[in-house]
Amino acid sequence: MATTGPSSIMMPVDLGTAEFVPDPRRPRAWTLLIDGVAQSYVDLDRPTHLEFEYARRVAAVVDVVTRRAEAIRALHLGGGGLTLPRYVAATRPGSAQRVVERDATLSEAVGRILPLPGDARIEVLIGDAREEATRPDPVGEDRGRFDLVVADVYQAAQMPAQVATVEFAEGVRGLLADTGLYVLNVTDLPGLTLSRVQAATLRGVFADVAVIGQPGMLRGRRFGNVVLAASPRPGGLPVSRLTAALRDAEGGGARLVHAAELDDFVAGARPFTDSAAGVRLRPTWRD
Repeated sequence: MATTGPSSIMMPVDLGTAEFVPDPRRPRAWTLLIDGVAQSYVDLDRPTHLEFEYARRVAAVVDVVTRRAEAIRALHLGGGGLTLPRYVAATRPGSAQRVVERDATLSEAVGRILPLPGDARIEVLIGDAREEATRPDPVGEDRGRFDLVVADVYQAAQMPAQVATVEFAEGVRGLLADTGLYVLNVTDLPGLTLSRVQAATLRGVFADVAVIGQPGMLRGRRFGNVVLAASPRPGGLPVSRLTAALRDAEGGGARLVHAAELDDFVAGARPFTDSAAGVRLRPTWRD
């Protein structure tokens, strides 16, 4: 007698409509969509399986933060289905991770439908990514704390302006240890205007920056995701190891743009600031 798998689950959440769609190929794997846009893919039985290309590229950066399998301290700005926190927990047991997710209803649903492993040290906070990255003292215990910061913040398939500016990047840099790495996922259109501006923005704050993407995407020929990686230290990106990690993750399907090639990629784009974005933020401290 044939058996059927789980059905899709659709529900309103704070910032739209979420849909959890089971993968018929895998018994406990799901795709999370928000307002019809795929956000995360989670295989509960194989958290190291990363279905989306951009997630594999972010994971390649995770793999070179420190020695393989060494526990790290990670901050994830934007949670979704918690794909990357699950990957870090599986590949680097004992890692202490914090996730900042704005949508409380979505976070509750993910915890119920896609539960985290019991031994994962993952703290999920409901809050705003910009405020978390730029909060001033006296809440300063996180300054210089994290080995890895991952930003994947989207609303209605767009990166909010307040997490795309120099000021936001400066806040992230303050959270990183000297040897830490920052990873940013950018969804862009042909022409790559946003990716070029983000590369220029990060270069205004970080000492070493690289761009990772599919070659056709980097030539500005198609819609897709570009991943940017940055280090506070000159030469802080382990380019050779990162290139090898990308080759292992994708069989050579991704290209890394760095150093002089990055000058050509940026092509005169200017850093994006709060002033240019018209960002007006309320204070995050009290007198």
